Amino acid sequence: MIFNYIKIAFRSLLKNKGYSFLNIFGLAIGITCASLIFLWVEDELHFDTFEKQDQVYIIPTNQKYDNEWRTYYSTPGPLAQAIKDEVPGVVRATRSSDEELMFTVGDNAINRMGRYADADFLKIFSLKFIEGNADTAFNNPEAIVITQETAEQLYGKQTKALGKVLKVNNTDTYIITGVIENLPKNITFPFNWVAPFERYRDGAEWMMEYGSNFSYTFVELSPEANFETADTRIRQLIPEKTDDSDTQAFLHSMNDWHLKSKFVDGKKAGGQITYVRLFSIIALIILLIACINFMNLSTARSEKRANEVGVRKAMGSGRSRLMIQFISEALIMAFIASFVSILLLIILLPQFNLLIDKNLVLGLSNPMHIIFILSITIFCGVLAGLYPAFYLSSFKPVEVLKGVKSTHGSASFIRKGLVVGQFTISIVFIISTILVYQQIQHVKNRELGYEKDQLISMKVNGNMIEKFTAIKQDLINTGAVKDAALCNSNLLSDGNNGSGLTWTDGTNTEDVLISFRNISSSFFNTTGMEILEGRGFSENTAKDSTSVIVTESLAKLMGEGTALGKQITRGDTYTVVGVVKDFQYGDMYETSDPVLFYNYHDQARYFYLKTNAEVATPDILSKVEAVMKKNNPAFPFEYTFVDENFNARFRSEQLVGKLSQIFALLAILISCLGLFGLAAYTAEQRSKEIGVRKVLGASVPGIVKLLSKDFLKLVGLSILISIPIAWYVMSNWLQGYAYRIEINWWIFLIAGFVAILIALVTVSFQAVKAAIANPVKSLKTE
Repeated sequence: MIFNYIKIAFRSLLKNKGYSFLNIFGLAIGITCASLIFLWVEDELHFDTFEKQDQVYIIPTNQKYDNEWRTYYSTPGPLAQAIKDEVPGVVRATRSSDEELMFTVGDNAINRMGRYADADFLKIFSLKFIEGNADTAFNNPEAIVITQETAEQLYGKQTKALGKVLKVNNTDTYIITGVIENLPKNITFPFNWVAPFERYRDGAEWMMEYGSNFSYTFVELSPEANFETADTRIRQLIPEKTDDSDTQAFLHSMNDWHLKSKFVDGKKAGGQITYVRLFSIIALIILLIACINFMNLSTARSEKRANEVGVRKAMGSGRSRLMIQFISEALIMAFIASFVSILLLIILLPQFNLLIDKNLVLGLSNPMHIIFILSITIFCGVLAGLYPAFYLSSFKPVEVLKGVKSTHGSASFIRKGLVVGQFTISIVFIISTILVYQQIQHVKNRELGYEKDQLISMKVNGNMIEKFTAIKQDLINTGAVKDAALCNSNLLSDGNNGSGLTWTDGTNTEDVLISFRNISSSFFNTTGMEILEGRGFSENTAKDSTSVIVTESLAKLMGEGTALGKQITRGDTYTVVGVVKDFQYGDMYETSDPVLFYNYHDQARYFYLKTNAEVATPDILSKVEAVMKKNNPAFPFEYTFVDENFNARFRSEQLVGKLSQIFALLAILISCLGLFGLAAYTAEQRSKEIGVRKVLGASVPGIVKLLSKDFLKLVGLSILISIPIAWYVMSNWLQGYAYRIEINWWIFLIAGFVAILIALVTVSFQAVKAAIANPVKSLKTE
């Protein structure tokens, strides 16, 4: 019996090639979209899949400023040991601080990011040792553990690295006491090496003070530990040690590091999980649109199959058998569509990886992937075929065989409702795409307070600080660089900050968070920051050793009148000699904290260059590299463009924007396939009417208008429904950003016009084809 159903299904597919193609291609697009999103979601959900991920936690701190809790991952140095000693259920705890080091073996020099940490770090993260072991790796204070990839880059694939002496930053030596397996790409805190934390501390006693937040703290709870008990005790530790109730540490599970990393007022408020849920819903919507196509085209073609149903029922076929047959046809189409989808995935996946900056693989050998494809195929087949099966199997054989037209008004109503639903979703996608793009551009084009273009950043290493004046002059002499400067913090990042400062005319100053920047005198000119009052720093650092420059927001906190000449106390007392315009750093969607600048660059970490816009970028890099090789030959020339770093800060939003564009186009394409099929069916059904009208003198434009207006009414209704939905959805999305756009009425107008235009083009093709057909062919049997 089942083979009979399959045989009939294939005959039906071959007999109606056009409709079959529209159905299969529409379903294939839907399944392809859902599969791509599934691969992305799978990768996002499998971040930080370490052996003990349910037991490992990072310790963030909530700190209160201006009656608002802010969450940071930096913690005091002694906190890890205190947690290990005083919190029940904690079996391991470690400090950790990231750093970039240059490793040199002969003429081979590479820079790699890694972590200084306590010995517990190796076991907390269950690092797999290829050489050495976790128990003895940190017995030597000069030890370092490196990844297999790093070892191969330094020594080659065939050489054992264990026990070798490694030159670091051309000044220190480390002994390789372990080689670990390469870490997966999808981890929140990546590293290429681990070395003992005491080497990083190296006598810096301030690192053991509770007032200095600088390191990460990771802990491992025992499987039997009570989370609430441990978390409550950890929240009490810092207030007990410091009498500061405005700072509290707490447990944050490894399972949430990637997906739920956003905090608002000290509480978890989403993060990447928002996009995982959003795209999962979009995948289901795209599939639903594809299934709607199938239902529409199947019910539209009902009269073509009415006689078949009537004959089968007259010969004793029950309704259940007919339903099984029609669902079987839908399932066969779904399986063909899945096969086509797999071919599309093989073709499109490399481009999708470039778009999302991942390395996803189709993985057809993975049982979960096979189960997903089978599940989605059966889901689409059953969903798409269920209503047509109920509808077609309900025909009465007496009416059908007598030639009486079935008056199933509900089918026509449902078809129209499904078309409205399709285009409503498509228009919501169009509006959302426009608004996402506008929001990203709005933030990227806001006044930053500095000139990010033509600005290059380099990490400070070797003798770049000692030879700064000579390097700067050599760079300017090339004609490719206008100015150069040093700073202790990344221009775009939060950097060092603190509270407890006092200043002239200040009120309530203890609770204000201030960021600190140690800079060279040329920093403002290099970055393009505007000095509003007073002056910049002198090149003679001794002359300005007690001078500071403040941003305008800090100047306003200092009371009425000019801030120049007022004094700020932070341990020592400093005099304000200049005020610069506020600039944007940290969270690009928020208002940045006030900044205090010191004329001190002995501990600078970043070297900034303002390049000449009239010189080609390759020439600039070539000249800068030559100067750096001359003055700092032991270190490789590495750089980043500040504007590229700035754009990278919008990675999630840009991904949403790009994927929204793609999904909007696909939703429209699938909707148009269905509309195209329905228009073809309508033209076919009304062929005799069109023939009569042409004989009686109707024009081609008149016939096109006649056939198009019903569909355009449906699209118009879709526009009216989609506008409030899109407004509600996007208003909620925009609420997550403090610096956001307003939703303008013309966006809805554009989206509606685009939808009508697309529908008109789709329907008109079939309408024109029907209008120019020879009426003799449709009327010759009358």
